[in-house]
Amino acid sequence: MPNASRLTVGIGAITMSSQLEARFEKRFSGGPVILADLHRPTDHFSITVLFGPSGCGKTTTLRCLAGLERPEQGRIRFGATTWFDAAAGVFLSPQRRGIGYLFQDYALFPHLTVARNIAYGLRGLSGAERQRRVAETLDLFQLKGLEDRYPNQVSGGQQQRVALARVLVRRPQLLLLDEPLSALDDPTREQLRPELRRLLAEFAIPVILVTHDRIEAIALADHLLVLDQGRVLQQGTAPEIFARPANLAAARILGVETVQPGRILQVADGLATVVVGQTQLVALAPSPMTQEVYICIRGEEVVLQRDREGTSSARNRLPAVVRSLVAQGPMMRVDMECGFPLTALVTRPSCEELGLEEEAKVVALLKAPAVHLIPRS
Repeated sequence: MPNASRLTVGIGAITMSSQLEARFEKRFSGGPVILADLHRPTDHFSITVLFGPSGCGKTTTLRCLAGLERPEQGRIRFGATTWFDAAAGVFLSPQRRGIGYLFQDYALFPHLTVARNIAYGLRGLSGAERQRRVAETLDLFQLKGLEDRYPNQVSGGQQQRVALARVLVRRPQLLLLDEPLSALDDPTREQLRPELRRLLAEFAIPVILVTHDRIEAIALADHLLVLDQGRVLQQGTAPEIFARPANLAAARILGVETVQPGRILQVADGLATVVVGQTQLVALAPSPMTQEVYICIRGEEVVLQRDREGTSSARNRLPAVVRSLVAQGPMMRVDMECGFPLTALVTRPSCEELGLEEEAKVVALLKAPAVHLIPRS
């Protein structure tokens, strides 16, 4: 399948009988080619997050795994069962794959109560067993007392829990979540992120989750993939990826606040001296070595102080002038000029304590590991 963009998920050696193996190609007229090569363990709980902008192939991959889209080529296997094989003409329906799929809009039945929404997928069980499972699930998802209400009579966060409960009450062998918190307001999302991970862990099944929200990705991912135009730019743990983007495209998708071109002047003892604009910085030397680079600095790595004589172990002490302050939730984004544009993220109390305002003079402190270098080529 030449000239196709590649979507790859790789996890260490695991047996064929305990993994999801998906290698397929999905094409859209005028869009990117999604070429998936995905291997994930299925014998324990973990969350794999597909992260990237709209149109990068996240939801298409999810829908192919679910059986809602049919790839043109390739194969999908879950353990010993083949879900899809283009060459053999095999294509199992979503119902036969034993998966749970949570849509962005939750797709609750408005004419059914909370309890009946949850019970909807429990066909084939006795009435007593259905009642037992629903009662157990209502308790687990903190929905007791709401069982006789309709979806429009509960909050957005409660609707999200009902939708997730309806999917998980069937005990699927794989759970697929498409932007599970995107329909909620910011305060509710903040509250439900840790609760979502706790609930998912209770069921001890593998999860593949799609999101374009970086806070959600950091909070939920055991394994993170950064996608763009149908291909994987980088994969690994969320902390390592957000701290050290592999290339310029990944840095922009990850939302790194400061990305600027620079040039390495010298390297000594594992440290590189880099000129950026009119300023010199000390950073960890890149590997492989290259002279033309981009510097990447996350806003939360920048420490601000008003006193030039303050004590700090940071190798970079940059006199700066505040150009703008913008509220971002509980944080303040502070855009500065220090010979190049630099952005810091500080708490509101810190902003007030420092007396930050436009044209205020500050000192920006940066440790060498906080200045990540990537090749400019």
